[in-house]
Amino acid sequence: MSAIEESKTEVRVPKGASAPASPSFLTRGLNLLSSVRFGVILLILLAAASMVGMLIMQQNVEGFDKYYAELSPASRVVLGSLGFFDIYHVWYFNALLLILSLNIVLASIDRFPSAWTFISRKKLDASAHWLRGQEQTATVEFAGATSASAAGKIAGAMRASRMKARVTEKKGKTFVFGERGAWNRLGAYAVHVALLTIFFGGFLTAQFGRTGVMPLAPGMKSNEMVETVFNVDRLSRAVYQLPFDVECTDIQQSLIRKEGAITSDNTLDWLTRIKIKDPENGPDREALVHLNAPFDYRGYRFFQASFDPTGSARQVTLRVAPQAGGEAEDITIPRGGTTTLADGTRVEFKDFMANFTVNGNNTEAGEGTYTLPAAILSVTPRNGSPTVARAFTPEMAERAPFAKQPVAGYTWRLVDFEKAPRSHTLSIQKDPGANIVYLGFGMLGLTLGAVFFFSHERVWAHVEEKEGGRVEVVLGGNTNRNHLGFGDRFKKLIAAIGGETSEVEKA
Repeated sequence: MSAIEESKTEVRVPKGASAPASPSFLTRGLNLLSSVRFGVILLILLAAASMVGMLIMQQNVEGFDKYYAELSPASRVVLGSLGFFDIYHVWYFNALLLILSLNIVLASIDRFPSAWTFISRKKLDASAHWLRGQEQTATVEFAGATSASAAGKIAGAMRASRMKARVTEKKGKTFVFGERGAWNRLGAYAVHVALLTIFFGGFLTAQFGRTGVMPLAPGMKSNEMVETVFNVDRLSRAVYQLPFDVECTDIQQSLIRKEGAITSDNTLDWLTRIKIKDPENGPDREALVHLNAPFDYRGYRFFQASFDPTGSARQVTLRVAPQAGGEAEDITIPRGGTTTLADGTRVEFKDFMANFTVNGNNTEAGEGTYTLPAAILSVTPRNGSPTVARAFTPEMAERAPFAKQPVAGYTWRLVDFEKAPRSHTLSIQKDPGANIVYLGFGMLGLTLGAVFFFSHERVWAHVEEKEGGRVEVVLGGNTNRNHLGFGDRFKKLIAAIGGETSEVEKA
């Protein structure tokens, strides 16, 4: 017969007693919702849905109509029916966000009481047998000492190691308890609060945010932004009114090559100077919107989006020579500006044509090119009426007779100009959850750093007087993370305590 026998225990249910009832449907549902494993699954699904939003162009992004037209009919039907073109507003994305938030709340409620016991009800005493089974343990003996003096020395060494130490007595034995970083047990709940803050901000943005565009040319004022809505097979535009007016005062384009075209590949930066007119919130506010430098005002953010590639000029430099002879005069006029000649003649810069044609069509040449530039001027002599004048480059004046005809007693030559487009288009985004999301990510970074770079360390000392004037101290401790670091600090603590170490080991 084998020395080890399998024993079976039969549990008898008394007659009349019913078997334990299975958990109700509500209980099973709550257990599932508070499950950490279920929360991890939801988090993975939410991350996968977010990846879909990054890999598949969304319908509110500029250029979606072209992207959609290039897809095959089957792809349009499948992706459209799954809501992949507007993933952040589809019902199941919001459902995942809601259920994950509920999971975090329920899991926190379910596990918080056990974590709180580390703060509210600390274990101040421990048996020698239990301490010898801890992660770190050691036995120290003191000769010619008392339990009180040994406990005081241990408490001092713990405080020197930045631990909070407490000395207690129970059943004639003395115990010393030291710990640090107890708050780390609650770090996970701070992470939960940060995640919920991020989710709440994202929900506000998805439900109440708006994104539109506003085309602006110098001198133009508007208080409307236009949002393009592409509902799979229908393109529509929604107009939203801003609670303030936006006036464009100037637009500028910094080119890589001054002689090149005003195209995207020849541009360093687009600059739009605007003036916010909001009488209810003080005086007008001037701002500059340029590449990678948006402007924020009352919850609205202004970005550079696109530009009209039709060539124009931000300012022109003209050489004006009297028809009757005399010294020529160079003048520089900004777009829409005026200046006055020495004899009182008023010159206004009305318009600019990058590709002048006799019939006045400025769009026949390629976009952004300047093949035949001409400045359109309004010239008003002293005590005279306004006359239209066109200033061409000196090269053009030598080739075409009409380009060198005098107007209002002067010949007009375009000697230089600063290239600029007709207009810029600003993207305007109202994001009510942006600051909340930023706050949540800041909290998440701080809390994750606190959780993973710090730990809750606890050390107990069981102090007992032995025969012959000896005091035996059994120490043990544990931590919830960074076990290697805790082991090093425990050994330093033992060295600081002193005495005769008869046993130092790692469980």
